[in-house]
Amino acid sequence: MNCFGISFFVFLFFSILCSGGIGMADISIIDIQKIEKRLKDHVGTLTQTIGERSVFLPHNLEKTRAYIENFYRNIDLPVRCESYAYGNLTVSNIVAQVSLCDRPKKHYIVGAHYDSVAGTVGADDNASAVAVQLETARLLTMLKDRHKLDLAVKFVSFPLEEPPTFGTRYMGSSVYAYNAWKSNEQIDGMICLEMVGYTCHDPGCQEYPFPLMFFDYPKQGDYIGIVGNFKSRNFARGLSKAFSMNPDLPVIKLTVPAGGYLLPSIGLSDHSSFWHRGYKAVMVTDTAFYRNPHYHRASDTMEKLDFGFMAQLVKSLLLFFLSHHP
Repeated sequence: MNCFGISFFVFLFFSILCSGGIGMADISIIDIQKIEKRLKDHVGTLTQTIGERSVFLPHNLEKTRAYIENFYRNIDLPVRCESYAYGNLTVSNIVAQVSLCDRPKKHYIVGAHYDSVAGTVGADDNASAVAVQLETARLLTMLKDRHKLDLAVKFVSFPLEEPPTFGTRYMGSSVYAYNAWKSNEQIDGMICLEMVGYTCHDPGCQEYPFPLMFFDYPKQGDYIGIVGNFKSRNFARGLSKAFSMNPDLPVIKLTVPAGGYLLPSIGLSDHSSFWHRGYKAVMVTDTAFYRNPHYHRASDTMEKLDFGFMAQLVKSLLLFFLSHHP
């Protein structure tokens, strides 16, 4: 174990112990090296064993659905597929839930799309996010019987986020958000994981949309971004505060006005489906094409990813969820 691993365990143990939280037996499940290996295994399966996961290769979309569903079943987490039609195809939102107490007051969604754009295996976009989603679910499931937290977390994997279905009613997130709105589902916050695996360290490698390039944002792409609209500002603030407890994953928070319409690129993922239905939602991202030159290209392959960075994100998400004590 490296020096960071030791210091992180000590820090997390005392911070949670002092707040009446979980004990040493629970801390032992957080192993940075094992998390990295599992993340690599997930991304390898999605991008190398399965490959392109676009709507034009429905058989591969189905293989991906089965992989995600079987993962949840293998960790004894209840899972269901909510299927719907797109033309002659049947596609599915995959929904698994971890409830950490009998009557949780808070209900969150961790979402990620599992399709890729045509012509690419989509390592960063969006196998990286699916891998982080699955490993966060695995660790929360391990905590379920050890400690009660005042929350329930749904892990929802969406199809059809990429063109030609992006922005249409056939997006998996659009279907889910509509059904949630129609049934008055309680969602206290939706976390959209969108491209979370790429870093760059040369000065100036990190770009920004207008007018953010005129502000004092980092010039290197070594941080995770949290983007929310005005309605989601308190949710984003709480998430950012928890993330800041992990000193090895810098975090930058951005609140956009007018529902994100003044910065169109900010809404290019599944969180926007929840914004449109009035829910609080944020996008957690490596900033996509503002950092990653392989965006929507065949070169978006797994050897470009920073799996240590992704493992840190898993831990930061856990820090947020572990803060919800009864």
